[in-house]
Amino acid sequence: MSHVIKIRNEAKADYKKVEDITRKAFWNLYVPGCDEHYLVHVMRFHKDFLSELDFVIEADGEVIGNIMYTKAKLVDESMEEKEILTFGPVCIMPEYQIMGYGKMLLQYSFERAARLGYDTIVIFGSPSNYVSSGFKSCKKYNICLENGTFPTAMLVKELKPKAIDGRKWFYFQSSVMDIDEVEAERFNQNLELFEKNTQSSQEEFYILSHSVIGGTGV
Repeated sequence: MSHVIKIRNEAKADYKKVEDITRKAFWNLYVPGCDEHYLVHVMRFHKDFLSELDFVIEADGEVIGNIMYTKAKLVDESMEEKEILTFGPVCIMPEYQIMGYGKMLLQYSFERAARLGYDTIVIFGSPSNYVSSGFKSCKKYNICLENGTFPTAMLVKELKPKAIDGRKWFYFQSSVMDIDEVEAERFNQNLELFEKNTQSSQEEFYILSHSVIGGTGV
């Protein structure tokens, strides 16, 4: 069945729907429960949030997914800073997943971000979900965390060829990503009760999120 697809900026009238979709998409996926919908709720009002890169995707007039971007930065060894992007949460309603809509939303947002002059995106995610959209290991770009490690899940996409020049960069994400767990739980108390369960995807996430790329090769 084909759908009429439209991608547009999120409107205030979409806020609750987007938070509901995010909660359903992430619930029990990485941990029992989830906080991603709370992150969506607070991100819109943070100084690093980019409303012009806040998109929803519609199928036949119904919002079925979203993507949100914030500013992040790279700092080199001489303390020079480079402003870049990160995105997340990004999700599609469970019943519309594995149909290409997520990749469509990603590609649309990449084109818009490039038009705004941004040249680099750094995210944390499963490589299997993002390498087909042009993301590569952070190790290949010499981009690491402040402690010098190269997380397996840290992925980089150049929106402009040779945006990253090979020097060593340290990645710093927006403070909005530091979720207040107490406030998140309080937020959940006002929502429909979902049961927290364990599932195999949580172990996969644990392994991926705790692994780093070692060695000196690129």
